[in-house]
Amino acid sequence: MSTRTPTTPDSTTQGDNDVTSRRAAIGDAVSDVAAKVGTVANDAAARLPDVAATTRVAIEGADREVRAASDDTLAAWSALSFGLAGGLLVGGANRLLVAIAMIPAAVLTLAFLDRTSRTHVPSSRRMQGG
Repeated sequence: MSTRTPTTPDSTTQGDNDVTSRRAAIGDAVSDVAAKVGTVANDAAARLPDVAATTRVAIEGADREVRAASDDTLAAWSALSFGLAGGLLVGGANRLLVAIAMIPAAVLTLAFLDRTSRTHVPSSRRMQGG
């Protein structure tokens, strides 16, 4: 047989008060977190135009540097970038990190291929009297 301890009205009331105070504390904590998240989101939204402008300037500067580089420099940096990305892949790095490492490799290689395709004249054209 199991024995039951009788509950008194005072112990039940104290348990209810304890639960109520815990709920109030959790509610206060949740509202504080929500207020902080709202403040941070507003700050981030206010800074977004500055971040976009800075990023645009950086990308334009990188494009200017790629266009000014020689063919040999583009080829060397392309090979180095692909080597880095391949090493990360073989080394077991996170896929996102490998994808990020492939971005400069792709940009440099495409710039190099674009430049060489513009300056390259097919041999069949040279023999047509030009």
